[in-house]
Amino acid sequence: MTTRLTTSAMIASFADPGQKTTSAPFGHALVRLADERPEIVGLSADLAKYTDMHIFRDAHPDRFFQLGMAEQLLLGAAAGMAEVGLVPFASTYSVFATRRAYDFLCLDIAEPNLNVNVVGALPGLTTGYGPSHQATEDLAILRGMPNLTVVDPCDSVEIEQCVPALAAHPGPTYLRLLRGNVPTVLDQYDYRFVLGKAAELRTGRDVVLISTGLMTMRALAAADRLAADHVDVAVLHVPTIKPLDTDAVLRAADTDRLVVTMENHTIRGGLGESVAATLAFAGKGRGILPIALPDEFLAAGALPTLHDRYGLSTDAVVDRVRGALGT
Repeated sequence: MTTRLTTSAMIASFADPGQKTTSAPFGHALVRLADERPEIVGLSADLAKYTDMHIFRDAHPDRFFQLGMAEQLLLGAAAGMAEVGLVPFASTYSVFATRRAYDFLCLDIAEPNLNVNVVGALPGLTTGYGPSHQATEDLAILRGMPNLTVVDPCDSVEIEQCVPALAAHPGPTYLRLLRGNVPTVLDQYDYRFVLGKAAELRTGRDVVLISTGLMTMRALAAADRLAADHVDVAVLHVPTIKPLDTDAVLRAADTDRLVVTMENHTIRGGLGESVAATLAFAGKGRGILPIALPDEFLAAGALPTLHDRYGLSTDAVVDRVRGALGT
């Protein structure tokens, strides 16, 4: 496989060359929501610029709160605001929200079931900075937390749609944020985000790709590539990791097709294991092909190179499916 060194590790961009993108969709969506709802507030742990929260800060400076590099304080303050009727969106990097502030998220927010929306940037392998900033295990950490809803959006379209849906949800949420210039893909599919629901974006008789997050755009691209080989590929997008749309998963996976799960997360504790458990609990045990990050600390480097190395690129997905089909 050809190694690509076209971007620096400093640039957290996973968009393919020439791909349509939208700038800071989360920040702009939050501003639009706040224009309509005065109880919306934004918080950050000294990372407003790097979580697109600066868009909200500039539009509503009186409703923005900078807590400094203290994620425990960030989530504790957000909990207090929710207790008095505000609807906080608290942004930081995913690694800090999950590893550093887990107990505050669990006991201050989830246990009292408060409407706090935790926004985690750099989920999975969306930065080249290495293990200190790569939140490759955040889904595994959070799936076991009661009351918490977990959302992994595909692109800018879904981010813009899910922001008001998360604010309207009465309990706590965790959003895996794609920031900066975010690819725009789902506008081609007449897509509407519905919290807790999966969406079949294309049908196919040979293979079904069950994907979440940015891997859905790779699933769609891989399906187009495989069609040239006369392989008919369905794509089921699963934006809500918890609660999982088990009915949609069972309809998609309980067939004679090759079932492939795709996620920007370690193979442990994410979508792949959730799909496997759903099948097993329903008495539909069968083999699935998981495409995910390995159970190891990942290297630092340029994102295109890392996505090739760890199997998240479209080329890598196409190769894995072809290999499984023996084509």
